[in-house]
Amino acid sequence: MPELPEVEALAQFLREHAVGAVVGRVDVAALSAVKTFDPPVTALSGRDVTGAGRFGKFLGLECGGLWLITHLSRGGWLRWIDQPSATPPRPGKGPLALRVHFFTPEGATPAFDLTEAGTKKRLAVYIVDDPKLVPGIARLGPDALEVTEEQFTEILHGTSQRIKTAIVDQTLIAGVGNAYSDEILHTARISPFANTKTMSAETISMLYAAMRAELTDAVQRSVGQDAARLKGEKRSGIQVHARTGLPCPVCGDIVREVSYAERSFQYCATCQTGGKVLADRRMSRLLK
Repeated sequence: MPELPEVEALAQFLREHAVGAVVGRVDVAALSAVKTFDPPVTALSGRDVTGAGRFGKFLGLECGGLWLITHLSRGGWLRWIDQPSATPPRPGKGPLALRVHFFTPEGATPAFDLTEAGTKKRLAVYIVDDPKLVPGIARLGPDALEVTEEQFTEILHGTSQRIKTAIVDQTLIAGVGNAYSDEILHTARISPFANTKTMSAETISMLYAAMRAELTDAVQRSVGQDAARLKGEKRSGIQVHARTGLPCPVCGDIVREVSYAERSFQYCATCQTGGKVLADRRMSRLLK
């Protein structure tokens, strides 16, 4: 799933490539992806692109008073096309959900595609005149790169749950997902199962510093990259996430995994849990 650094990089990419253009035709290839009906998608056509922004993990394109907001979910992505086909795509065929055409001042006619891999279609598109009208944006907590340490401490002590669960809860802190939460906790040397209510001020301070450092570094590596290269850039900076069975780059121990029904997370027992192996319910059931 694209998280704060990748979505920030995509927003910057759109500022550089789409702002100043005029929206042309908008092709909807997956009707289920469009979650709003008033204004219609066609209302974007003919409007000047005036900005692009990020709201947590939501990506927004400002078009003359309207916003096209998308949440790319787990399998979604944005693909820029310099010379798109003039033929409208066939609905329901392939990964394409939406295509937005542009007319640039230089006379070019590029477009971008919103695509989604896999069979579970969760990519969402909203056309609104205020981003806060999108329910997911209205519920967002403070942004992970804007929240102060004092606010961060207050938020964590205001709930009682595993820290891994808390920092991916978008209503508490916006922008961090499964991958970067693994990296943040590994950098801070904190167990994913640590309880937010009992974490000391010193531990939270280390976590806050790790969150800022990991996200800032990832944004710096991602911004300026071509949209097609962002996924590879994300993988290049990963130390534990999706590296189950490989050696931890810090201590050499094996990276371990805890699995749930639809997702999993990775950690290093030596770096984060004092050598204790966390319970993996899926593996426990398999061994019975």
